[in-house]
Amino acid sequence: MLRRTLLLLALVALGAGAWWAWRALPPRVAIAIATTGPALEAVYATGSVEPVHWARVGPATRARITAVLVQEGDRVSEGQPLARLDDRQARLLADEAEARARFAEDDFNRTRTLVARDIAARTTLERAERDARAARAAADALVQRLEDFVVRAPTDGLVLRRDAEVGEVVDTPASLFWIGEPKPLRVTAEVDEEDIARIQPGQRVLLRADAFPGRVLTAEVTQITPKGDTTRKAYRVRLSLPDDTPLLIGMTVEANIVLRETPDAVLVPPAALVLPGGGRGAAAAPPPPRPGTTRSGIVWLVEKERVHRREVEVGVQGPRATEINRGLSAGQAVVLDPPTGLSDGQAIRLRR
Repeated sequence: MLRRTLLLLALVALGAGAWWAWRALPPRVAIAIATTGPALEAVYATGSVEPVHWARVGPATRARITAVLVQEGDRVSEGQPLARLDDRQARLLADEAEARARFAEDDFNRTRTLVARDIAARTTLERAERDARAARAAADALVQRLEDFVVRAPTDGLVLRRDAEVGEVVDTPASLFWIGEPKPLRVTAEVDEEDIARIQPGQRVLLRADAFPGRVLTAEVTQITPKGDTTRKAYRVRLSLPDDTPLLIGMTVEANIVLRETPDAVLVPPAALVLPGGGRGAAAAPPPPRPGTTRSGIVWLVEKERVHRREVEVGVQGPRATEINRGLSAGQAVVLDPPTGLSDGQAIRLRR
């Protein structure tokens, strides 16, 4: 019994010694080498493709469509009828007003004759003249209103889209036709008010569209709307497209307006960077800084199987690489996902 107890104590002591020996071993870490490559600082925006010259055309009154006179792709000229609305009730009112106007004019002429013969008083003539003018004005207004029942092209161009069908009841907010030129095209994008101060005409823009996966298209900033939208807290920015762009009218795009492009920046994996606030690695890192701001961080350099704490200035942060503006050179080894408790000068073991 005593022998078993001594053997058990010896095994426990041996296990404890092995555990403490294991604890005393340097931590095992994975490393990566800082490389050079392109880094791009950009402002993100979303937008849609539209012609530079175009106009939405809608009805001037609520009515039922009785005829559609053009099709998509037709070329039209300014003032050309595009559709007709049901104007029967309005035409009846105009005819009635025209009859009243003619009756009032005839009455005025008769009264003028009677006044010339001293049969009627001059005040009667003035009243008849006033009534004739009022009746004519009312008739002309109703005749002019008949034009509201004809939808006309506001400018020369192609019918880019038609949303009008015979028998449909339409109202003034509706857009029945889109008239314009298919080229040139542009993108109208919304840029957050916090970023708009760094946007300037002439900046290069990289575009992505779901219709062309894996393909990067280009554009250029041409115009910034002077007044922003106080509700959306954004400004409208126009991006010109090259004539050979494959984008089509109405497509939505993601735009990255290039602020700065460095072809030979120092890059490390996001997992090598420890950011303020306890963020370690790519998964725990806080959101990247807004363009134009800087952020500091920590990397652990590996030299002769020892680590050295190095404070760095962080540039552009991407999902696969992070730019280091200061504090690190290409070719230096850094620890990936550095474990807690590392100290400057501590020995480490490299993980295979």
